[in-house]
Amino acid sequence: MTKLILRDVEIHKGFLDRAAQEHVLEAVRGVVLAAPLFQPDTPYGKPMSVRMTSAGRYGWFSDRSGYRYAQRHPSGVDWPPVPQPVLDIWNRLTGLQRQPDCCLINYYGEGARMGLHQDRDEADFAWPVVSVSLGDPGLFRVGNQTRGGKTESVWLESGDVVVLGGAARLTYHGVDRIKFGAGSLLPKGGRINLTLRVVD
Repeated sequence: MTKLILRDVEIHKGFLDRAAQEHVLEAVRGVVLAAPLFQPDTPYGKPMSVRMTSAGRYGWFSDRSGYRYAQRHPSGVDWPPVPQPVLDIWNRLTGLQRQPDCCLINYYGEGARMGLHQDRDEADFAWPVVSVSLGDPGLFRVGNQTRGGKTESVWLESGDVVVLGGAARLTYHGVDRIKFGAGSLLPKGGRINLTLRVVD
């Protein structure tokens, strides 16, 4: 395991070994069974290229009304609890007693991407955001505190964990593309990203 710093963003390469990745993946599958993946629309009416679901007190949601947190899955069911193996990652990296309110689960299929954005729908930016990569490699791009300017990129592999906190909390970031089918964790290919956030 190695730790990289890219524009104040912490990247913990190889944080989860293969056994730990499989353990987390099994927990994520339980969440998806209870709260199936869905494809939200952006406020502009265009479907997002990723499919998503959530665990915790809140789930992240988007439609023509805007980006926001919701207390229930679009089907009306409550979001399942954040699995303990996922909480363990938060605890190991942050050392905080405060637990995340939301674990956003994004699935990147072939051709999926995530444009540069800030995570700023939360009430208090003093809390970090912890992001876990599983499956196929994704090209992670890091920008600045404001839109525009030069960016830097790094490939995130399965088991890598990113922490956006402190000076990097509102850094623009995104995933330009994935190497679909290049990983071996997901039998049918694709990338799963788990994002842990304190909402209130």
